[in-house]
Amino acid sequence: MSIASDAKEMQGEIARFRHELHQEPEIGLDLPRTQEKVLKELDGLPYEIILGESTTSVTAVLRGGAAHASARKPAVLLRADMDGLPVQERTGVEFSSKIDGAMHACGHDLHTSMLAGAATLLAERRDQLAGDVVLMFQPGEEGFDGAGHMIREGVLDAAGRRVDAAYGMHVFSSLEPYGRFCTKPGVMMSASDGLFVTVLGAGGHGSAPHAAKDPVAAAAEMVTALQVMITRQFNMFDPVVLTVGVLQAGTKRNVIPESARFEATIRTFSEASRERMMTAIPQLLKGIASAHGLEVDVDYRGEYPMTVTDEDETHTAENVISDMFGGSRLSRWATPISGSEDFSRVLAEVPGTFVGLSAVPRGVDHTTSAFNHSPYATFDDGVLSDGAALYAELAVSRIATLAAGN
Repeated sequence: MSIASDAKEMQGEIARFRHELHQEPEIGLDLPRTQEKVLKELDGLPYEIILGESTTSVTAVLRGGAAHASARKPAVLLRADMDGLPVQERTGVEFSSKIDGAMHACGHDLHTSMLAGAATLLAERRDQLAGDVVLMFQPGEEGFDGAGHMIREGVLDAAGRRVDAAYGMHVFSSLEPYGRFCTKPGVMMSASDGLFVTVLGAGGHGSAPHAAKDPVAAAAEMVTALQVMITRQFNMFDPVVLTVGVLQAGTKRNVIPESARFEATIRTFSEASRERMMTAIPQLLKGIASAHGLEVDVDYRGEYPMTVTDEDETHTAENVISDMFGGSRLSRWATPISGSEDFSRVLAEVPGTFVGLSAVPRGVDHTTSAFNHSPYATFDDGVLSDGAALYAELAVSRIATLAAGN
């Protein structure tokens, strides 16, 4: 039987595992219950298991048993992230999160269950594999750089040598119609950086602002000036996105506070724009603070680099998708999206690609459905077997071409 048909037979089990994960989301790098669940799914399969030291990651290595003609035994990596988000779920699904204030709002429960399903599909084909498969079950994608931790601990060399190719997948609750796969060679997702600003003033009475140094007015000007700066200092065809998500100051309406603070996320699509932002933002904010007679502390933190896919590996993934599911199930994005991913760190080290998969509930308009990270984001179980099949087929087909010396 084909991988796709075998995956269909496993649909119920993959969905069962996804629901278990969804009901108990964990956040960050320490996911003990999630790790335990993954290990239970892998139990009895012929994988060499390596547990993370700085995180609760799981690396599973499958040693292929077929002969190969290449000079070195090939190895392919498949990655799934496992962490949830600090979001209160409001989807109303029967398997909703049981953990107050935590939710799998980005679909990582689907990624993990699909890769666990692929683990079984691959194990059943072990004797046909002329190379090794490394499964990367990763914590801490949501701002904790779990991929960086796993790379430092050797996930890319877990097979005993550097993997030849790496593939990741991500589901969406919006953007594309149900069941559509999407790829893009080159820059697929933006870089992500964090901006943390504290404006330092002198408190006083709200009726006498001239006798104080008001940080609120300066902070408000800074928030607006950042948007103006983008439109005047950056090329519109090399876009920059800056969103202030935190703005805090004061305790009472008639009290001028000592300080005000805000935090922003910054998304860029080229190294030139990213480097320019790192110098332009502090320069602007310090100038505004000086004009108000205030001081400002600007903390610009580099986070995730751009997700840049390899052109050849993207073509490989596109061919596999078309062969398995038909060309109508595949979209190639014309432009990148401003989401960010720490799988970018893997792609910066080895050739690979990233594949999107729409899990928009069937019958729901993908142009208006709640997007990932929303408390209303809902993902359809129906894509699970296709995702598991694609994970497995990517490994099988790529190993076959590598083993043949191609």
